[in-house]
Amino acid sequence: MEARINYYGNPVASKFARYINSAGKVLSDSTLPMATQELVKLRASQINGCGMCTDMHAKDAAHAGESWPRLNLVAAWREATVFTDAERAALELTEQGTRTADAAGGVTDEAWGNAAKHYDEDQLAALVSLIALINAYNRMNLITRQPAGAYQPGQW
Repeated sequence: MEARINYYGNPVASKFARYINSAGKVLSDSTLPMATQELVKLRASQINGCGMCTDMHAKDAAHAGESWPRLNLVAAWREATVFTDAERAALELTEQGTRTADAAGGVTDEAWGNAAKHYDEDQLAALVSLIALINAYNRMNLITRQPAGAYQPGQW
């Protein structure tokens, strides 16, 4: 598959990408655990069918020390025993926050309350922002057909 647009070769797209990447830096510098951040990015990307981001975040997580068994089980996190209660809460919030069209009420009070048991207010703010950000990245990549598979950790 060939990309419809070179995001870094177009002045408007490149400027937008720089701004959105700056937002990502705020989140990566937050106190939300990096392992949780990578799991969230991977799960939202799987749900959205974004091959580029699924590939990128699995590779980044593995490069940062995440185990392949855990990465392989992200899509089946409810049945898997390798995730902490906090990670499960983040993954549930991610799924509900990503699948907003599937649930007229949006994120349930139960999912929010469970996440709030495990994360402080700054971490919750980072988690919500991360879910929104990865969904934006997924949509940009899907609309412009960015190819999957070529990414190497540390490339960007």
